[in-house]
Amino acid sequence: MLRSLKGCSGQCWIISKSFLRDLPQDDRGKGLARRFRRVIHVVDSSTIALIASCIDWAQHRRRKAAAKLHVRLDLHSLLPRFVLVESAKAADSIRAAEVCAGVKPGEIVIFDRAYVDFVHLGVLNEDGVFWVTRSKESLSFRVVKKLPKATDKRILSDQLVVLKNKDSRANYPKPIRRVRALVEVDGQEREMEFLTNNMRWSAGSVADLYRCRWQIEVFFKQIKQSLQLCDYLGNSANAVRWQVWTALLLYVLMRFMCVISTWSHSFTRLFTLLRAALWRKIDLWDLLRFCGTAGGHFRYLATPQHAYFPGFA
Repeated sequence: MLRSLKGCSGQCWIISKSFLRDLPQDDRGKGLARRFRRVIHVVDSSTIALIASCIDWAQHRRRKAAAKLHVRLDLHSLLPRFVLVESAKAADSIRAAEVCAGVKPGEIVIFDRAYVDFVHLGVLNEDGVFWVTRSKESLSFRVVKKLPKATDKRILSDQLVVLKNKDSRANYPKPIRRVRALVEVDGQEREMEFLTNNMRWSAGSVADLYRCRWQIEVFFKQIKQSLQLCDYLGNSANAVRWQVWTALLLYVLMRFMCVISTWSHSFTRLFTLLRAALWRKIDLWDLLRFCGTAGGHFRYLATPQHAYFPGFA
């Protein structure tokens, strides 16, 4: 299911293709991801805080230690395709080529601007891989063509640009599509600039694709909070990596159980249910099928006054 990948820096893991192939096709992706009939990868990293007095291999600052978890997530199956664990000192753009290794022509890669490296973007473009990212504030460019304005009011501009910096233009000499749009963040609309090498998509699809990047933030929240990947039993680099490996293995198994049992509720509820029934002689398959297909909501409906007995202050 998960196997180690040799030949790269740090410790890497990838999911075997046979496991992804065995997943039911009708459950692999919902919403916007279904519109694109191709594999969509989301790339991002998350910093894991460590104890500086005990862990010297991951010194991040003077009094802080941290490890960084680089992940390439499959947007359709919500499974990690590639994982790299290393010290948090290295910049994300340095690991961009390693994290995106194995992406096939015609597939889509979405990543944040921290991974922007024009050498890597040029390699992806030559390999026929479509990419979407955010533009850096310091990006210097020249507009060569203005594309027809979209009917969508969220789209402010749609342009073809070339890089002005000499070194950047040498690494990526071809035109880049720049889309400026209004995106809702925390209930407020913010202006964002997106870059892509695809010239045929609508400008709204480019903005919507980048919005799908939020799924990897949900993934980091699930493995950190739900699976409690915050307290480590060992201090060595190998101990931290193996604990991350164990959490990822548990996550993959739980996702597989969601598919085979048609689980329709949250990931946190599934983890709570499994933890409660772990040491009990209960048929897990029947338990998930019974609890996962129940309708209705599961919010706490009691009011604050229900917490007190009548007649007591």
